[in-house]
Amino acid sequence: MGAATEPRDRVGPLPPLVAAGTAITVAAGLALAAADVELGAALPPFVASWEPRVHALAVPAIALLALAVVLAPRLLSPSVSVRAFAVAAFGLALAGRLAVAMAREGLAGPHAVFDTHWEAKNEYLPALPALDYGPVWFLDRFAELVPSLPVHVAGHPPGLLLSMHLLGIDSAMGLGALTIAAAALSVPLTYALGRRLLVSETQARTAALLAAFGPAALLHGASSADALYATLGLLAAIALVARRRVAFLLGPVLLAVASFFSWALLAVGAWAAIVVGLREGVRRAGSLAAACAGAVVVLYGALYAAFGFDALGTLAATEEVYRFSLARLRPYAYWLFGSPAAFLVVLGLPVAWYATRALAARQTVALALAAVVVTATVLGFTKAETERIWLFLVPFACLAAASALPRRAVRPVLALIVAQALAAELLLDTIW
Repeated sequence: MGAATEPRDRVGPLPPLVAAGTAITVAAGLALAAADVELGAALPPFVASWEPRVHALAVPAIALLALAVVLAPRLLSPSVSVRAFAVAAFGLALAGRLAVAMAREGLAGPHAVFDTHWEAKNEYLPALPALDYGPVWFLDRFAELVPSLPVHVAGHPPGLLLSMHLLGIDSAMGLGALTIAAAALSVPLTYALGRRLLVSETQARTAALLAAFGPAALLHGASSADALYATLGLLAAIALVARRRVAFLLGPVLLAVASFFSWALLAVGAWAAIVVGLREGVRRAGSLAAACAGAVVVLYGALYAAFGFDALGTLAATEEVYRFSLARLRPYAYWLFGSPAAFLVVLGLPVAWYATRALAARQTVALALAAVVVTATVLGFTKAETERIWLFLVPFACLAAASALPRRAVRPVLALIVAQALAAELLLDTIW
C-alpha cells in the first residue's frame, strides 16, 4: 500500500466552511435564476431541469440498489480476495448505473441521450458522416471540420469518434453499451489506484465503493462519454504514480493517448505530478512532468507527420466554438464558485464532506485534487457542467474521502449517496 497518512481527527474549520460556501452558492444560483438573471443554466449551479419522471422499472431498480448497499460493505472483509473484490466492484458499478438509468427511462435509459433525448443532436453519432472519406482524410481535416461538428465532438479531440468508426459502432445502443462498460471499469481501477496511494486495503476498497455508488457515477456514468474518459484517465494515473520504472515510463504514454480522447485528461498528469512531488520530492515530480510533456509532443508530432492531424489548430478551433457556445452566457463571477460547488454536490454530500476533511488534514491525494480544481476554476477552463466534465476527477475525490471515512460509516454513507442519486434521477432531467 502507499505511504499516505491518516487524516487527523482535528481538521479545523475547513469542512464546515466549504459546506457553507457550497450551500450559499447553490441558493444564490437558484435565487438568481428565479429572478430571471441569465446564468446559462436552468437550475444553477447544476445543468439540469425540473422534470419529475418515474418508470415502472423504478421499483426493481430501487430494490436492487438497496440490496447492493446492504451487501457491498461485506466486500471490505479481508476474506474477499483482491481479484474477487475487483470483479464484484465492476459488477456493482455496472448494475448500479443500469438500474438508475432505467428507473427514469426504462430499458432505453442507458442510451436515450444518444437516441431520443433532445441532446442527441449534440452527441457523437451525428458526427460519424465526417468519416465517410476515411480516417486519414478525417484526421487531416479535423481542425477545419471542428466548427461544423456537433458540440461535444467539437469540444474534444477525435479519439472517440475515430474509435467508434473503427469498431463499427453506429447506433445509440452500441454507443451506450461501449460507454457504460468502459465507464464501469473505472471502479476496479479506482481500487487499483487506491492500493498504490492509501494506507490500507480497506481504504482502497472503500474508495472503489464510493466511486461505484456516488451520484456522479450513477447519474452520468451510463450515458456520458466523459465517464469513458475517466477510465482512460485512471489507467494513466495508475502508471504515473507507480514507483516501478517500467510503469513510470508507461504513464506518460498512456496520458498522451488519453489526451487524444479528451484534452481535459492532461490535468491527470498535473494531479499525478503533484502527488509524486508531495510524496517523493520536487525533482521526481519535475521528471514526471517533463516525461508527460515529451510524450504529448511526440504523439501529436507523429500524428501530424503520419496523418496531418493538427493538434494546435484543433485546440484553436475548439476554443472558438466554446467561446461562442452557451458558455458566453455564463458569467465568470458566478461560475468561479458555481463550478466547484456543482462538482462537490454531485460527488455525494457525504463524499464531499469526507474529501474536504482529508484536504484539511493535508492528505496527499486531496491536496493534489484541490490544486487541479482551483486551477481549472480560476482559469475558466470550465464554466458549468462540471457534474459531467469533471467525472475524471471523481475517483481522486473518492480516494481522498476514503482516507477519512470510518469503516463503521461506510454503509450509511453508501445509502445516503444512492438516495441522493435516485432523487436527482427521478426528479430532474440531468441530460446524461
